Amino acid sequence: MNVLRFRSEREPAVQGWRTNELAKLTNACVASIPSGEISGWEVGTTECGDPQLYLLGPSPGYECILSISRLGRLYVLEDGAGRVLFENDSIMRLAEQTCATLRKRKAAIIAQMAICWCAVREFFEEKVEPILAEPLEVVTHFAPHLAGLA
Repeated sequence: MNVLRFRSEREPAVQGWRTNELAKLTNACVASIPSGEISGWEVGTTECGDPQLYLLGPSPGYECILSISRLGRLYVLEDGAGRVLFENDSIMRLAEQTCATLRKRKAAIIAQMAICWCAVREFFEEKVEPILAEPLEVVTHFAPHLAGLA
């Protein structure tokens, strides 16, 4: 029996990020650093040795906001919880999607802050303001209960 060795059609796997890939990805994220949305990035690898780029949140937690992986020729964008947000083989489309995702994240934080402010204001108007407006009524309401304790 003869064994013939065929040439592989696949390119040899490049270990780590190529310089141009890393430059495009980091340039896409640079605009978010002055606003405090991200504090920086770290380079790592997956369990299988594929390169990853982690975008880190602000201090003190420095939690992972987004991670970008290159699996063969495919680029994968994941959020901090590991949910896949985008997959494509074009690094330019990935960079555009990363910028868009960072902008959406900032808008979501602002929306959450606005909702929280409205909830606090509503609580104050509904619960605290009536008590402060009628102090005599509050005293007459609680006085019989306090007299029983004496």
